[in-house]
Amino acid sequence: MVGLLTDTFGRVATDLRVSLTDRCNLRCTYCMPEEGLQWLAKPDLLTDEEIVRLVRIAITELGITEVRFTGGEPLLRPGLIGIVEQCAALEPRPRISLTTNGIGLRRTATALAGAGMDRVNVSLDTLRPHVFKRLTRRDRHHDVLSGLQAAREAGLTPVKVNAVLMAGLNDDEAPDLLAWAIENGYEMRFIEQMPLDAQHGWRREGLITADDILLSLRSRFFLTSEEKELRGSAPAERWLVNGGPHRVGVIASVTRPFCRACDRTRLTADGQIRTCLFATEETDLRGALRRGAPDEEIARIWRVATWGKKAGAGLDAPDFEQPDRPMSAIGG
Repeated sequence: MVGLLTDTFGRVATDLRVSLTDRCNLRCTYCMPEEGLQWLAKPDLLTDEEIVRLVRIAITELGITEVRFTGGEPLLRPGLIGIVEQCAALEPRPRISLTTNGIGLRRTATALAGAGMDRVNVSLDTLRPHVFKRLTRRDRHHDVLSGLQAAREAGLTPVKVNAVLMAGLNDDEAPDLLAWAIENGYEMRFIEQMPLDAQHGWRREGLITADDILLSLRSRFFLTSEEKELRGSAPAERWLVNGGPHRVGVIASVTRPFCRACDRTRLTADGQIRTCLFATEETDLRGALRRGAPDEEIARIWRVATWGKKAGAGLDAPDFEQPDRPMSAIGG
């Protein structure tokens, strides 16, 4: 019998984010330092078999219906195709997606689609190669564009493009990015920069907010807000562009948090359950796995962790503390 992942505020987690690695082949300034980070040791990482088992437990015992593979950069995980294939074969079948920087999609998109991947989210903050190089410290802009095209051709749709705007770098690009996304058949989403960088250098001052983004977009486009009931638990507020059918999303994680409708639970690459991106505590599942705990015990541990989920991320609280783990280690 399925026992749902419910918390004390009545929210039910149905969306599982699974980080496959903390490693990344970019060095985005809002995520990590140029020299990179101390990566997790291989023995600390969940094996492919352990990941599939936990996904199976989440689906069959806990009511999860959607699985998103994240990183770091998940395309760096050697066993990714096999993991996707095994998860797609589970009953009931979950909807499977991927959040990626897009660099490896040109060579993997067809295989991912064949394995059962439904769609992808690709991070791309700029249309200008020189700005991309400055933001990511890598000259790979052309690889991301090529990967996006490959994802679309492989049918991993809707292909969503995520952009973070930063003052003095790409804050003027919102209208150009949206126009480009419409021309190429992608769905554009803008995300407020969150305090999840390894350097703990994030500051609210100078943040490009959702209101800033919408003001910029309206300089070129007519935007009509979708009905709130259509949004459900989705983090993005969506807007019809020039009457439709194209849409643009804005994720205001900082200025308009969506915690009250959150339906997510997160599994890190080393087997820790996190109930929130900004959680300061984790619950270990890897230890239970490796000492031979049955499915029922693992499901119980997961339910207990979810029951204690906090009301919100606390970004506006005077005592807010940025989590020790950066985004690359938590998973998007």
